[in-house]
Amino acid sequence: MKTLDITQKLRKALEKELKPDRFDHTLGVAYTAASMAMVHGADLQKALIAGMLHDCAKCIDHDKQYEICVENGIKVSDVEKRNKGLLHAKVGSFLAKEKYNISDEEILDAIRYHTTGRPEMTLLDKIIFIADFIEPNRKELPEMDIIRREAFEDIDVCLKHILRNTLSYLEQSDKECDQMTQETYDYYMEQ
Repeated sequence: MKTLDITQKLRKALEKELKPDRFDHTLGVAYTAASMAMVHGADLQKALIAGMLHDCAKCIDHDKQYEICVENGIKVSDVEKRNKGLLHAKVGSFLAKEKYNISDEEILDAIRYHTTGRPEMTLLDKIIFIADFIEPNRKELPEMDIIRREAFEDIDVCLKHILRNTLSYLEQSDKECDQMTQETYDYYMEQ
């Protein structure tokens, strides 16, 4: 199936399932990811699909997300149980496969790790992680103009910048950090 056909199909399905602001964010991530893929030599179709589906579980109630994980043997950390904003990535990866018939493991992993990152991220992982942070509908955060420029100039510098800012934000706001985010930061700071 052609890229346009797949993305049109996903767009129509997601517009029905997501809240309007989440749908706008989804489109922003998909098109930002596509732009980044063109600049960095990644697969354009995979970037569009992963961007479209990265938040496909975001509007599902947290208790239902947890239930989906339990019913399907998806491991849930204590931090994920307490932090409602994290579990949607794992559930989204599951839904991308089961509901939207995505079998490409690279796409599924990019969805799975778009909130926390992971050590040894693929180029697609990095693109979806960064696109989620910088897309045009995202609220302005400190240094956003610099981070957006870095996303197209040096993806690894950008990744480190986002990870550093994220950990700083979590520490200052006394919010709990997912262990995978810390491991990702530690891994890339050593590179």
